[in-house]
Amino acid sequence: MNPNTNISQELLESVEKYLNNTMDAPNLKAFKSRLKNDFEFKTQVEDIKTLLLAIETQSLKEKLNDFHNQIKPKAEVNTNQENKKNTHINYRKFAVAAAIVIAFGSIWFFSNPPNQKLYAKYFKPDPGLPTAMGSTDNYDFYDAMVNYKRGDYTLAISKWQTLLVQKPENDTLNYFLGVAHLANKNETEAIPFLERSVQSQDTFPLIHDAYHYLGLAYLKEGNLTLAKKYFKLSNTEASNTIILELND
Repeated sequence: MNPNTNISQELLESVEKYLNNTMDAPNLKAFKSRLKNDFEFKTQVEDIKTLLLAIETQSLKEKLNDFHNQIKPKAEVNTNQENKKNTHINYRKFAVAAAIVIAFGSIWFFSNPPNQKLYAKYFKPDPGLPTAMGSTDNYDFYDAMVNYKRGDYTLAISKWQTLLVQKPENDTLNYFLGVAHLANKNETEAIPFLERSVQSQDTFPLIHDAYHYLGLAYLKEGNLTLAKKYFKLSNTEASNTIILELND
């Protein structure tokens, strides 16, 4: 989370109600609709959710208690009895306290850098090739493609990996192994396959898609230099858009 993000009291209360399932039906419907259609709002809600969950950990509670003891007025009464009356966590109080701690630089809660959010915004699995299951030609390849298109990336990877033993330089196999690993949330495994897929630049029909996914893999890994390199080599609209956002 960006520590400079301005979190309003109203938003904190809304997220608290959403997490505690206490939001009324009309507001819940509007809240979910905005989550679905507003990426920036979704990111902010996820950041707040991460904050609230982090506050529940014992180590954080201890830090907050120490900080609270340093700043509370002398006339403040002990709130233990009040806390005992509550049967659920008062997220808002913890969130406000945590925000103060962040302002002093004592605690850093969030680990999602901007490039990770940019990756999540633009990554979509390759739709795959049309499956020609009526022919025995390349049956094993298209059999794995069916698994891939169903979202069973692990099984598709296993089948394509077996084929790759016979054709290690096949750019199409390397490409789909790369995008399958990326869809399977493993950019480290994806990169070598995607790197091999772009070797035959002039003859590979999916070369620009390969550059795009290679750029995404490096973006997720945090290597912005290589990410920009491959986004620039790709002529896809998505790559051009990402370059503009990276340069902002």
